[in-house]
Amino acid sequence: MKLFVAAVLLVSLLASASSESSQAITITRSDSQSSRRGPPPSRTSGGRVTFEPGARTAWHTHPLGQTLIVTAGTGWVQEWGGPTEEIREGDVVWIPPGQKHWHGATPTGTMTHIAIQEFLDGKNVNWMETVSDEQYRR
Repeated sequence: MKLFVAAVLLVSLLASASSESSQAITITRSDSQSSRRGPPPSRTSGGRVTFEPGARTAWHTHPLGQTLIVTAGTGWVQEWGGPTEEIREGDVVWIPPGQKHWHGATPTGTMTHIAIQEFLDGKNVNWMETVSDEQYRR
């Protein structure tokens, strides 16, 4: 019986996959830095960002949260009122919806990450004040 159920599930997955395969694969080459928004009805956008030594975002929030996937180097992330935390290649960072934060490189090294966030009512980020040198060095 279990084998029959597994076979039925596999056949239904294959059938749905073949019916959804009318869309083409899209490749964005590594030298392209622009962020991308998924096709409707998707609300997801993402982009690869490289921070040079000392570079960082301003304070900001995301209405539906943000995921960072560190792909190279070492950086820092900080939530409002919290300590600066080190992030390294291979780390995945989840920032909850509405959490005021910043992220960027350390003073001495570069850091690259993939940032993924969703749109809510046409907006995926709320930019705020810049991160002061004092806040950055904490």
